[in-house]
Amino acid sequence: MEQLNKATLAEFKAHFQGDVLVPGDAGYDAARQIWNAMIDRKPAIIARCTSPEDVAQAVKFARKHTLLVSIRGGGHNIAGNAICDDGLMIDLSLMKSVKVDTNTRRATVEPGCTLADFDAAAQVHGLATPLGINSTTGVAGLTLGGGFGWLSRKFGMTVDNLLSVEMVTPDGAHVHASETENPDLFWGLRGGGGNFGVVTSFKYKLHPVGPNVLSGLIAFPFDQAKSVLTKFARFTETMPDDLNVWMVTRKAPPLPFLPENVHGKEIVAFALCYAGDPAKGEKLIAPLRGFGKAHGEHIGVQPYTAWQQAFDPLLTPGARNYWKSHNFTRLSDGAIDSIIEYASKLPSPHCEIFIGSIGGQTSRVASDAMAYSSRDANYVMNVHGRWETAAEDKRCTAWAREFFAKSKPFASGGAYINFLTQDESDRIAFAYGAAYDRLSKLKKKYDPTNFFRMNQNIKSV
Repeated sequence: MEQLNKATLAEFKAHFQGDVLVPGDAGYDAARQIWNAMIDRKPAIIARCTSPEDVAQAVKFARKHTLLVSIRGGGHNIAGNAICDDGLMIDLSLMKSVKVDTNTRRATVEPGCTLADFDAAAQVHGLATPLGINSTTGVAGLTLGGGFGWLSRKFGMTVDNLLSVEMVTPDGAHVHASETENPDLFWGLRGGGGNFGVVTSFKYKLHPVGPNVLSGLIAFPFDQAKSVLTKFARFTETMPDDLNVWMVTRKAPPLPFLPENVHGKEIVAFALCYAGDPAKGEKLIAPLRGFGKAHGEHIGVQPYTAWQQAFDPLLTPGARNYWKSHNFTRLSDGAIDSIIEYASKLPSPHCEIFIGSIGGQTSRVASDAMAYSSRDANYVMNVHGRWETAAEDKRCTAWAREFFAKSKPFASGGAYINFLTQDESDRIAFAYGAAYDRLSKLKKKYDPTNFFRMNQNIKSV
Protein backbone atom coordinates (compact mmCIF):
# COMPACT_ATOMS: atom_id res chain seq x y z
CA MET A 1 0.00 0.00 0.00
CA GLU A 2 3.02 2.29 0.09
CA GLN A 3 2.37 3.32 -3.51
CA LEU A 4 -1.03 4.72 -2.51
CA ASN A 5 0.15 8.06 -1.25
CA LYS A 6 -2.08 11.03 -0.60
CA ALA A 7 -1.83 12.24 -4.19
CA THR A 8 -2.90 8.84 -5.55
CA LEU A 9 -5.89 8.69 -3.24
CA ALA A 10 -6.79 12.28 -4.05
CA GLU A 11 -6.83 11.42 -7.74
CA PHE A 12 -9.17 8.50 -7.08
CA LYS A 13 -11.48 10.63 -4.97
CA ALA A 14 -11.62 13.27 -7.70
CA HIS A 15 -13.23 10.77 -10.09
CA PHE A 16 -15.40 9.02 -7.50
CA GLN A 17 -18.82 10.39 -6.50
CA GLY A 18 -19.32 8.37 -3.31
CA ASP A 19 -17.31 8.43 -0.09
CA VAL A 20 -13.80 7.00 0.10
CA LEU A 21 -12.81 5.87 3.58
CA VAL A 22 -9.41 4.83 4.93
CA PRO A 23 -8.40 3.71 8.44
CA GLY A 24 -8.87 6.53 10.92
CA ASP A 25 -11.68 8.20 8.98
CA ALA A 26 -15.03 8.77 10.66
CA GLY A 27 -17.35 5.99 9.57
CA TYR A 28 -14.56 3.60 8.54
CA ASP A 29 -15.08 1.12 11.39
CA ALA A 30 -18.86 1.15 10.98
CA ALA A 31 -18.54 0.53 7.24
CA ARG A 32 -16.29 -2.50 7.69
CA GLN A 33 -18.60 -4.27 10.14
CA ILE A 34 -20.51 -7.23 8.68
CA TRP A 35 -23.10 -9.64 10.02
CA ASN A 36 -20.77 -12.40 11.19
CA ALA A 37 -18.70 -11.07 14.09
CA MET A 38 -16.08 -13.81 13.59
CA ILE A 39 -14.85 -11.82 10.60
CA ASP A 40 -12.75 -8.77 11.55
CA ARG A 41 -10.80 -7.44 8.58
CA LYS A 42 -9.43 -4.01 7.75
CA PRO A 43 -9.47 -2.85 4.13
CA ALA A 44 -6.94 -0.22 3.10
CA ILE A 45 -9.77 1.61 1.28
CA ILE A 46 -13.54 1.42 1.41
CA ALA A 47 -15.18 2.80 -1.73
CA ARG A 48 -18.83 3.54 -0.93
CA CYS A 49 -20.37 3.47 -4.39
CA THR A 50 -23.45 5.45 -5.40
CA SER A 51 -23.66 4.43 -9.08
CA PRO A 52 -22.39 1.93 -11.67
CA GLU A 53 -19.85 4.56 -12.69
CA ASP A 54 -18.45 4.57 -9.15
CA VAL A 55 -18.16 0.78 -9.30
CA ALA A 56 -16.25 0.97 -12.58
CA GLN A 57 -13.91 3.61 -11.16
CA ALA A 58 -13.20 1.45 -8.10
CA VAL A 59 -12.51 -1.64 -10.23
CA LYS A 60 -10.15 0.27 -12.52
CA PHE A 61 -8.32 1.83 -9.57
CA ALA A 62 -7.88 -1.54 -7.85
CA ARG A 63 -6.61 -3.13 -11.05
CA LYS A 64 -4.15 -0.29 -11.71
CA HIS A 65 -2.70 -0.61 -8.21
CA THR A 66 -2.96 -4.44 -7.98
CA LEU A 67 -5.23 -4.29 -4.95
CA LEU A 68 -7.20 -7.22 -3.60
CA VAL A 69 -10.92 -6.47 -4.04
CA SER A 70 -13.92 -7.53 -1.99
CA ILE A 71 -17.55 -6.71 -2.76
CA ARG A 72 -20.05 -5.81 -0.06
CA GLY A 73 -23.77 -5.86 -0.74
CA GLY A 74 -25.68 -6.62 2.45
CA GLY A 75 -22.57 -7.89 4.27
CA HIS A 76 -24.53 -10.93 5.42
CA ASN A 77 -22.60 -13.83 3.88
CA ILE A 78 -21.38 -16.33 6.47
CA ALA A 79 -17.90 -16.61 4.93
CA GLY A 80 -17.25 -12.89 5.32
CA ASN A 81 -16.07 -12.41 1.75
CA ALA A 82 -17.60 -8.92 1.72
CA ILE A 83 -14.51 -7.56 3.41
CA CYS A 84 -10.78 -7.96 2.78
CA ASP A 85 -7.59 -7.13 4.62
CA ASP A 86 -5.38 -4.39 3.13
CA GLY A 87 -7.24 -4.20 -0.18
CA LEU A 88 -10.18 -2.24 -1.57
CA MET A 89 -13.72 -3.00 -0.45
CA ILE A 90 -16.35 -2.03 -3.03
CA ASP A 91 -19.27 -1.12 -0.79
CA LEU A 92 -22.61 -1.25 -2.61
CA SER A 93 -24.81 -0.76 0.45
CA LEU A 94 -25.79 2.80 -0.53
CA MET A 95 -27.25 1.64 -3.87
CA LYS A 96 -30.75 0.74 -2.67
CA SER A 97 -33.21 1.70 -5.40
CA VAL A 98 -36.13 -0.66 -6.20
CA LYS A 99 -38.32 0.14 -9.23
CA VAL A 100 -41.47 -1.91 -9.74
CA ASP A 101 -43.31 -2.05 -13.08
CA THR A 102 -46.79 -3.31 -12.28
CA ASN A 103 -47.75 -3.67 -15.95
CA THR A 104 -44.99 -6.15 -16.75
CA ARG A 105 -44.59 -7.44 -13.17
CA ARG A 106 -40.90 -6.69 -13.18
CA ALA A 107 -38.62 -5.22 -10.52
CA THR A 108 -35.27 -3.52 -11.12
CA VAL A 109 -33.19 -3.70 -7.97
CA GLU A 110 -29.84 -2.18 -7.03
CA PRO A 111 -27.24 -4.38 -5.28
CA GLY A 112 -27.30 -2.64 -1.90
CA CYS A 113 -30.91 -3.61 -1.27
CA THR A 114 -31.86 -5.96 1.52
CA LEU A 115 -34.75 -8.38 1.37
CA ALA A 116 -36.74 -5.89 3.44
CA ASP A 117 -36.15 -3.15 0.86
CA PHE A 118 -37.24 -5.35 -2.04
CA ASP A 119 -40.24 -6.85 -0.24
CA ALA A 120 -41.53 -3.48 0.93
CA ALA A 121 -41.46 -1.98 -2.57
CA ALA A 122 -43.03 -5.00 -4.28
CA GLN A 123 -45.67 -5.70 -1.64
CA VAL A 124 -47.16 -2.22 -2.06
CA HIS A 125 -48.50 -3.74 -5.30
CA GLY A 126 -49.20 -7.23 -3.88
CA LEU A 127 -46.16 -8.67 -5.67
CA ALA A 128 -43.09 -10.63 -4.61
CA THR A 129 -40.34 -12.93 -5.84
CA PRO A 130 -38.74 -15.79 -3.88
CA LEU A 131 -36.08 -14.46 -1.50
CA GLY A 132 -34.57 -15.64 1.80
CA ILE A 133 -35.96 -15.53 5.35
CA ASN A 134 -33.88 -12.89 7.16
CA SER A 135 -34.94 -9.44 6.00
CA THR A 136 -31.49 -7.92 6.59
CA THR A 137 -29.89 -10.26 4.04
CA GLY A 138 -28.56 -8.57 0.91
CA VAL A 139 -30.46 -9.30 -2.30
CA ALA A 140 -27.28 -9.40 -4.41
CA GLY A 141 -25.37 -12.12 -2.60
CA LEU A 142 -28.51 -14.16 -2.03
CA THR A 143 -29.36 -14.08 -5.73
CA LEU A 144 -25.90 -14.79 -7.09
CA GLY A 145 -25.66 -17.92 -4.94
CA GLY A 146 -29.07 -19.27 -5.97
CA GLY A 147 -31.52 -17.97 -3.38
CA PHE A 148 -34.46 -19.79 -1.80
CA GLY A 149 -37.24 -18.83 0.58
CA TRP A 150 -40.87 -19.33 1.53
CA LEU A 151 -42.10 -18.90 -2.04
CA SER A 152 -39.59 -21.19 -3.72
CA ARG A 153 -41.78 -24.28 -3.86
CA LYS A 154 -44.35 -22.26 -5.78
CA PHE A 155 -42.15 -19.96 -7.88
CA GLY A 156 -38.67 -21.51 -7.87
CA MET A 157 -35.25 -20.32 -6.74
CA THR A 158 -34.44 -16.62 -6.77
CA VAL A 159 -32.24 -17.21 -9.84
CA ASP A 160 -35.18 -18.85 -11.62
CA ASN A 161 -36.86 -15.46 -11.45
CA LEU A 162 -33.85 -13.40 -12.53
CA LEU A 163 -34.32 -11.94 -16.02
CA SER A 164 -31.18 -9.87 -16.57
CA VAL A 165 -28.35 -7.99 -14.89
CA GLU A 166 -26.18 -4.95 -15.47
CA MET A 167 -22.63 -5.46 -14.29
CA VAL A 168 -19.06 -4.22 -14.27
CA THR A 169 -16.45 -6.67 -15.52
CA PRO A 170 -12.87 -7.06 -14.22
CA ASP A 171 -11.60 -4.53 -16.76
CA GLY A 172 -14.14 -1.92 -15.62
CA ALA A 173 -16.51 -2.28 -18.60
CA HIS A 174 -20.31 -2.08 -18.27
CA VAL A 175 -22.04 -5.23 -19.56
CA HIS A 176 -25.65 -6.41 -19.86
CA ALA A 177 -26.39 -10.13 -19.46
CA SER A 178 -29.62 -12.02 -20.09
CA GLU A 179 -30.87 -15.09 -21.92
CA THR A 180 -30.34 -13.26 -25.23
CA GLU A 181 -27.31 -11.05 -24.53
CA ASN A 182 -24.12 -12.63 -23.19
CA PRO A 183 -26.15 -15.74 -22.36
CA ASP A 184 -23.11 -17.74 -21.24
CA LEU A 185 -22.29 -15.08 -18.64
CA PHE A 186 -25.92 -14.98 -17.55
CA TRP A 187 -25.83 -18.75 -17.12
CA GLY A 188 -22.85 -18.41 -14.80
CA LEU A 189 -24.20 -15.50 -12.79
CA ARG A 190 -27.26 -17.53 -11.79
CA GLY A 191 -25.50 -19.39 -8.99
CA GLY A 192 -21.85 -18.61 -9.70
CA GLY A 193 -21.56 -15.90 -7.07
CA GLY A 194 -19.33 -12.86 -7.51
CA ASN A 195 -16.76 -14.67 -9.66
CA PHE A 196 -17.38 -12.76 -12.88
CA GLY A 197 -17.84 -9.13 -11.92
CA VAL A 198 -19.85 -6.67 -9.84
CA VAL A 199 -23.58 -6.69 -10.56
CA THR A 200 -24.96 -3.17 -10.35
CA SER A 201 -28.61 -3.93 -11.20
CA PHE A 202 -30.86 -7.01 -11.14
CA LYS A 203 -34.16 -7.41 -13.00
CA TYR A 204 -36.65 -9.95 -11.61
CA LYS A 205 -40.08 -11.23 -12.53
CA LEU A 206 -42.70 -10.75 -9.82
CA HIS A 207 -45.72 -12.81 -8.80
CA PRO A 208 -48.99 -11.99 -7.05
CA VAL A 209 -48.45 -12.74 -3.35
CA GLY A 210 -50.40 -11.64 -0.31
CA PRO A 211 -50.29 -8.98 0.88
CA ASN A 212 -51.43 -11.30 3.70
CA VAL A 213 -50.39 -14.93 4.10
CA LEU A 214 -51.23 -17.73 6.52
CA SER A 215 -48.04 -18.30 8.48
CA GLY A 216 -46.63 -19.05 11.89
CA LEU A 217 -45.03 -21.56 14.24
CA ILE A 218 -45.89 -24.79 16.05
CA ALA A 219 -43.50 -25.94 18.81
CA PHE A 220 -43.29 -29.55 20.04
CA PRO A 221 -41.47 -31.05 23.03
CA PHE A 222 -38.06 -32.46 22.19
CA ASP A 223 -38.90 -35.86 23.68
CA GLN A 224 -41.34 -36.27 20.76
CA ALA A 225 -38.66 -35.45 18.20
CA LYS A 226 -38.37 -38.87 16.52
CA SER A 227 -42.10 -39.17 15.83
CA VAL A 228 -42.56 -35.50 14.94
CA LEU A 229 -39.59 -35.34 12.56
CA THR A 230 -40.55 -38.59 10.83
CA LYS A 231 -44.06 -37.28 10.20
CA PHE A 232 -42.62 -33.96 9.02
CA ALA A 233 -40.36 -35.76 6.53
CA ARG A 234 -43.22 -37.73 5.01
CA PHE A 235 -45.70 -34.81 5.04
CA THR A 236 -43.32 -32.51 3.17
CA GLU A 237 -42.85 -35.07 0.40
CA THR A 238 -46.44 -34.64 -0.77
CA MET A 239 -47.52 -31.16 0.33
CA PRO A 240 -48.76 -28.81 -2.43
CA ASP A 241 -46.45 -26.16 -3.90
CA ASP A 242 -48.44 -23.35 -2.25
CA LEU A 243 -47.42 -24.64 1.18
CA ASN A 244 -43.98 -24.57 2.73
CA VAL A 245 -43.07 -26.05 6.12
CA TRP A 246 -39.58 -25.77 7.57
CA MET A 247 -38.12 -27.33 10.71
CA VAL A 248 -35.89 -25.84 13.38
CA THR A 249 -34.69 -27.63 16.48
CA ARG A 250 -33.07 -25.43 19.12
CA LYS A 251 -33.48 -24.20 22.68
CA ALA A 252 -36.77 -22.35 22.92
CA PRO A 253 -36.49 -18.56 22.94
CA PRO A 254 -38.89 -16.72 25.29
CA LEU A 255 -41.78 -16.61 22.84
CA PRO A 256 -45.03 -15.41 24.38
CA PHE A 257 -47.08 -18.40 23.13
CA LEU A 258 -44.80 -20.89 24.89
CA PRO A 259 -45.13 -21.74 28.60
CA GLU A 260 -42.43 -20.11 30.68
CA ASN A 261 -41.08 -23.47 31.85
CA VAL A 262 -40.29 -24.35 28.21
CA HIS A 263 -38.03 -21.32 27.65
CA GLY A 264 -34.43 -22.47 27.25
CA LYS A 265 -35.43 -26.11 26.72
CA GLU A 266 -34.88 -28.02 23.47
CA ILE A 267 -37.86 -27.98 21.12
CA VAL A 268 -38.78 -29.02 17.60
CA ALA A 269 -40.51 -26.15 15.81
CA PHE A 270 -42.27 -26.03 12.46
CA ALA A 271 -42.41 -22.73 10.61
CA LEU A 272 -45.00 -22.58 7.85
CA CYS A 273 -46.23 -20.29 5.13
CA TYR A 274 -49.16 -20.81 2.78
CA ALA A 275 -49.18 -18.49 -0.24
CA GLY A 276 -52.81 -19.01 -1.20
CA ASP A 277 -56.33 -18.71 0.21
CA PRO A 278 -55.94 -18.84 4.02
CA ALA A 279 -59.11 -20.92 4.46
CA LYS A 280 -57.69 -23.60 2.19
CA GLY A 281 -54.35 -23.30 3.94
CA GLU A 282 -55.92 -23.98 7.33
CA LYS A 283 -57.21 -27.33 6.05
CA LEU A 284 -53.83 -28.22 4.60
CA ILE A 285 -51.90 -27.50 7.80
CA ALA A 286 -54.39 -29.26 10.10
CA PRO A 287 -52.44 -32.56 10.02
CA LEU A 288 -49.35 -30.80 11.43
CA ARG A 289 -51.14 -30.28 14.72
CA GLY A 290 -51.57 -34.04 15.02
CA PHE A 291 -47.86 -34.80 14.78
CA GLY A 292 -47.57 -34.65 18.57
CA LYS A 293 -48.76 -32.81 21.67
CA ALA A 294 -47.54 -29.28 21.02
CA HIS A 295 -46.22 -26.86 23.62
CA GLY A 296 -48.06 -24.15 21.71
CA GLU A 297 -48.56 -22.44 18.38
CA HIS A 298 -48.80 -18.99 16.90
CA ILE A 299 -50.44 -19.22 13.47
CA GLY A 300 -52.57 -16.68 11.69
CA VAL A 301 -52.97 -14.38 8.73
CA GLN A 302 -50.38 -11.60 8.68
CA PRO A 303 -48.64 -9.42 6.09
CA TYR A 304 -46.09 -11.29 4.01
CA THR A 305 -43.55 -8.57 4.87
CA ALA A 306 -44.06 -9.26 8.59
CA TRP A 307 -43.51 -12.98 8.13
CA GLN A 308 -40.34 -12.28 6.15
CA GLN A 309 -39.05 -10.43 9.23
CA ALA A 310 -40.29 -12.91 11.84
CA PHE A 311 -36.88 -14.51 12.42
CA ASP A 312 -34.84 -11.31 12.40
CA PRO A 313 -34.64 -11.18 16.24
CA LEU A 314 -32.82 -14.53 16.25
CA LEU A 315 -30.42 -13.48 13.47
CA THR A 316 -29.22 -10.06 14.54
CA PRO A 317 -25.71 -8.89 13.55
CA GLY A 318 -22.86 -8.98 16.03
CA ALA A 319 -22.90 -12.64 17.08
CA ARG A 320 -20.25 -15.19 16.14
CA ASN A 321 -21.54 -17.64 13.53
CA TYR A 322 -20.28 -20.85 11.96
CA TRP A 323 -22.36 -22.94 9.56
CA LYS A 324 -22.19 -26.34 7.91
CA SER A 325 -24.67 -27.44 5.27
CA HIS A 326 -25.94 -30.47 3.37
CA ASN A 327 -28.54 -31.02 0.68
CA PHE A 328 -31.00 -33.90 0.99
CA THR A 329 -33.24 -35.52 -1.58
CA ARG A 330 -35.07 -37.32 1.24
CA LEU A 331 -34.92 -37.18 5.03
CA SER A 332 -34.12 -40.77 5.96
CA ASP A 333 -34.28 -42.33 9.41
CA GLY A 334 -30.51 -42.01 9.63
CA ALA A 335 -30.65 -38.29 8.89
CA ILE A 336 -33.40 -37.79 11.46
CA ASP A 337 -31.49 -39.75 14.12
CA SER A 338 -28.38 -37.64 13.56
CA ILE A 339 -30.41 -34.45 13.91
CA ILE A 340 -31.88 -35.62 17.21
CA GLU A 341 -28.49 -36.72 18.55
CA TYR A 342 -26.83 -33.35 17.96
CA ALA A 343 -29.86 -31.25 18.84
CA SER A 344 -29.69 -32.89 22.26
CA LYS A 345 -26.24 -31.38 22.84
CA LEU A 346 -26.47 -27.84 21.51
CA PRO A 347 -23.33 -26.01 22.65
CA SER A 348 -24.96 -22.59 23.08
CA PRO A 349 -28.50 -21.23 23.55
CA HIS A 350 -28.35 -19.74 20.04
CA CYS A 351 -27.30 -22.81 18.05
CA GLU A 352 -29.86 -24.58 15.91
CA ILE A 353 -30.37 -27.17 13.21
CA PHE A 354 -32.51 -25.94 10.36
CA ILE A 355 -34.17 -27.87 7.53
CA GLY A 356 -35.61 -25.77 4.70
CA SER A 357 -38.03 -27.56 2.39
CA ILE A 358 -37.68 -26.62 -1.24
CA GLY A 359 -38.55 -29.03 -4.07
CA GLY A 360 -41.75 -28.16 -5.93
CA GLN A 361 -40.98 -25.70 -8.72
CA THR A 362 -37.26 -25.64 -7.85
CA SER A 363 -36.96 -29.26 -8.99
CA ARG A 364 -38.70 -28.72 -12.34
CA VAL A 365 -35.83 -26.71 -13.85
CA ALA A 366 -33.16 -28.65 -15.72
CA SER A 367 -29.99 -29.12 -13.66
CA ASP A 368 -27.87 -27.63 -16.47
CA ALA A 369 -30.11 -24.61 -17.11
CA MET A 370 -27.88 -22.36 -14.98
CA ALA A 371 -24.95 -22.54 -12.59
CA TYR A 372 -27.22 -23.44 -9.65
CA SER A 373 -27.58 -27.14 -10.40
CA SER A 374 -28.84 -28.86 -7.22
CA ARG A 375 -32.30 -29.50 -8.60
CA ASP A 376 -32.65 -32.79 -6.71
CA ALA A 377 -32.32 -30.98 -3.38
CA ASN A 378 -35.73 -31.18 -1.74
CA TYR A 379 -34.27 -30.09 1.61
CA VAL A 380 -31.39 -27.79 2.56
CA MET A 381 -29.95 -28.29 6.03
CA ASN A 382 -28.03 -25.58 7.84
CA VAL A 383 -26.13 -26.50 10.97
CA HIS A 384 -26.24 -23.05 12.48
CA GLY A 385 -23.61 -22.55 15.12
CA ARG A 386 -24.13 -19.19 16.81
CA TRP A 387 -22.68 -17.85 20.05
CA GLU A 388 -21.50 -14.69 21.76
CA THR A 389 -17.83 -14.88 22.80
CA ALA A 390 -14.52 -16.00 21.30
CA ALA A 391 -14.06 -18.35 24.26
CA GLU A 392 -16.90 -20.47 22.84
CA ASP A 393 -15.39 -20.76 19.33
CA LYS A 394 -13.72 -24.15 19.71
CA ARG A 395 -16.67 -25.87 21.38
CA CYS A 396 -19.30 -24.55 18.98
CA THR A 397 -17.38 -25.10 15.74
CA ALA A 398 -16.50 -28.64 16.86
CA TRP A 399 -20.18 -29.40 17.43
CA ALA A 400 -21.11 -28.14 13.96
CA ARG A 401 -18.32 -30.10 12.28
CA GLU A 402 -19.11 -33.31 14.14
CA PHE A 403 -22.77 -33.15 13.23
CA PHE A 404 -21.90 -32.34 9.63
CA ALA A 405 -19.75 -35.48 9.46
CA LYS A 406 -22.36 -37.64 11.21
CA SER A 407 -25.14 -36.57 8.82
CA LYS A 408 -23.03 -36.69 5.64
CA PRO A 409 -23.82 -40.34 4.71
CA PHE A 410 -27.50 -39.44 4.35
CA ALA A 411 -26.99 -36.31 2.22
CA SER A 412 -27.33 -36.00 -1.54
CA GLY A 413 -24.93 -34.35 -3.98
CA GLY A 414 -24.15 -30.67 -4.14
CA ALA A 415 -24.38 -27.97 -1.49
CA TYR A 416 -25.94 -24.53 -1.20
CA ILE A 417 -23.06 -22.20 -2.02
CA ASN A 418 -24.38 -19.36 0.18
CA PHE A 419 -24.05 -21.55 3.27
CA LEU A 420 -20.35 -22.43 2.79
CA THR A 421 -17.99 -20.96 5.36
CA GLN A 422 -14.54 -19.49 4.72
CA ASP A 423 -12.78 -22.79 5.51
CA GLU A 424 -14.70 -24.84 2.91
CA SER A 425 -12.91 -24.02 -0.32
CA ASP A 426 -12.48 -27.76 -0.82
CA ARG A 427 -16.27 -28.11 -1.17
CA ILE A 428 -16.82 -25.52 -3.92
CA ALA A 429 -16.46 -27.93 -6.83
CA PHE A 430 -18.66 -30.43 -4.98
CA ALA A 431 -21.29 -27.76 -4.41
CA TYR A 432 -21.57 -27.00 -8.12
CA GLY A 433 -21.38 -30.61 -9.26
CA ALA A 434 -21.51 -31.07 -13.04
CA ALA A 435 -21.72 -27.27 -13.54
CA TYR A 436 -18.22 -26.69 -12.18
CA ASP A 437 -16.26 -27.45 -15.37
CA ARG A 438 -18.38 -25.01 -17.37
CA LEU A 439 -18.00 -22.40 -14.63
CA SER A 440 -14.22 -22.84 -14.72
CA LYS A 441 -14.17 -22.14 -18.46
CA LEU A 442 -16.36 -19.07 -17.94
CA LYS A 443 -13.99 -17.84 -15.25
CA LYS A 444 -11.10 -18.09 -17.69
CA LYS A 445 -13.08 -16.15 -20.31
CA TYR A 446 -14.41 -13.33 -18.12
CA ASP A 447 -11.85 -13.14 -15.29
CA PRO A 448 -8.65 -14.85 -16.48
CA THR A 449 -6.46 -13.24 -13.78
CA ASN A 450 -8.88 -14.15 -10.96
CA PHE A 451 -9.23 -10.46 -10.11
CA PHE A 452 -12.47 -11.23 -8.27
CA ARG A 453 -11.36 -13.90 -5.81
CA MET A 454 -12.89 -12.82 -2.50
CA ASN A 455 -15.80 -15.21 -3.02
CA GLN A 456 -16.50 -18.93 -3.17
CA ASN A 457 -13.77 -18.93 -5.75
CA ILE A 458 -13.98 -20.84 -9.00
CA LYS A 459 -10.62 -21.77 -10.47
CA SER A 460 -10.22 -21.17 -14.20
CA VAL A 461 -9.06 -23.91 -16.57
